[in-house]
Amino acid sequence: MDLLAHLAIGFDAVLDWNNLLYCLIGVTLGTLVGVLPGLGPVATIAMLLPITYGLTPAASLIMLSGIYYGAQYGGSTTAILVNLPGESSSVVTCLDGHAMARQGRAGAALSIAALGSFFAGSVSILLVAAAASPLAEFALRFGPAEYFSLMLLGLIAAVVLAQGDLFKALAMVMLGLLLGLVGVDVNTGVERFTFGLPELSDGINFVVISMGIFGIGEIIANLERSQDRPGGVARVGRLMPSRDDYRRSWKPILRGTGLGSLLGVLPGGGAMLASFSSYMIEKRLAKDPSRFGQGAIEGVAGPESANNAGAQTSFIPLLVLGLPSNAVMALMVGAMMIHGIVPGPQVISERPELFWGVIVSMWIGNVLLLLLNLPLVGIWVKLLSVPYRLLYPAILLFCCIGVYSVNNSLFDVGLTVAFGLLGYLFIKLRCEPAPLLLGFILGPMLEENLRRAMLLSRGDPTVFVTRPLSLSLLLLAAGLILIMLLPRFRRTRHVAFSED
Repeated sequence: MDLLAHLAIGFDAVLDWNNLLYCLIGVTLGTLVGVLPGLGPVATIAMLLPITYGLTPAASLIMLSGIYYGAQYGGSTTAILVNLPGESSSVVTCLDGHAMARQGRAGAALSIAALGSFFAGSVSILLVAAAASPLAEFALRFGPAEYFSLMLLGLIAAVVLAQGDLFKALAMVMLGLLLGLVGVDVNTGVERFTFGLPELSDGINFVVISMGIFGIGEIIANLERSQDRPGGVARVGRLMPSRDDYRRSWKPILRGTGLGSLLGVLPGGGAMLASFSSYMIEKRLAKDPSRFGQGAIEGVAGPESANNAGAQTSFIPLLVLGLPSNAVMALMVGAMMIHGIVPGPQVISERPELFWGVIVSMWIGNVLLLLLNLPLVGIWVKLLSVPYRLLYPAILLFCCIGVYSVNNSLFDVGLTVAFGLLGYLFIKLRCEPAPLLLGFILGPMLEENLRRAMLLSRGDPTVFVTRPLSLSLLLLAAGLILIMLLPRFRRTRHVAFSED
């Protein structure tokens, strides 16, 4: 009954016309950036953060979350029709989705992808709603020592699950932690790492670093890549799947939903890891694995369900614990801080209309996505004809205007450009920037809880191991470090991400 009452609060909040409008805007933009390669939800949300200053907290989070899970839908459209994944989690969909399109069965692939995504999204939203209150009550037992251990575990898990070289991911986390320390020390009031620049006394603006690294950096990198468009778009054909398609798809959809729901909660896991894992599982369970890559509908149903479920459940650590599980969730933390909301379990009790409104908006957004994707396939594919030479300057101008509007500061614009060049350097060096953003967000909170725990224990460092919950989290972190050091893990990791 409590869950029904909470969902009623959510429906009451989200059915406001203003929130419904921003839910529609969010999922539409998400589908758009999923269709257009080179943008992605991280860069888009980073660019739209300045707009959220003029919105209500609920409208901001509803719109930004819609962009994230909407991109998972949109990425499958071009992956199937033109063999061009609009989103990284749709890479494996190309393998069998486009093969089906070449066989004249693009409509069936698109329908199964949309239906699987809707089912997975709906189930994972129920999981988020059901798990939220118990987890929040459990999280209220956390003191400074437990929060420090939890954030340390989150950062280590982000390193383990990040793409690319292990030591590069670790270096990016450390750099993010250092950038988060710039500004005035909260306890002493002394400036640190500001290099005598008064503009840095309040620290580096979250919008500046996110928009620079993920917005401008991606634009610069995309400009040097081949901008050739696909030669042709596969005909959609009959949208309704056959009875055999349904028979082959329902088990992969269920498995993908379960796998994605689990992996989405893990720091650094999210949609891409879920889709790759689902594809490998379906291929291993298949009676005839040779069908995969030749148009097996299971290779579309499983990964598309998994990536959408992973996108939805990645909100659990953010909404319940205030711990971002990936780069998009770190941007969502930034959006909450813009409105003076401290992420954590207290949000459920202090702002129930916001918390449950965001959760209910995800289900409404999934319904809107189902209605948007299949009827408007032709429009989404035509958007691929927009020349990049027109698209990127417009995005760059939008970035600069957005950064300037936050504090009316040209210094922030210059700093954004500098971070954009740094983001481009990271791409050239094959350094995944997501761990940097997680370190930047969690660094100040990690330091605050460390110092608070030490103050409460009067300088006794054993407080972190004498409290059972804190000790358990530290042991989990130590276990992940041991896994990282295993040669077999490093070889497997190298093979898994060698294509990136």
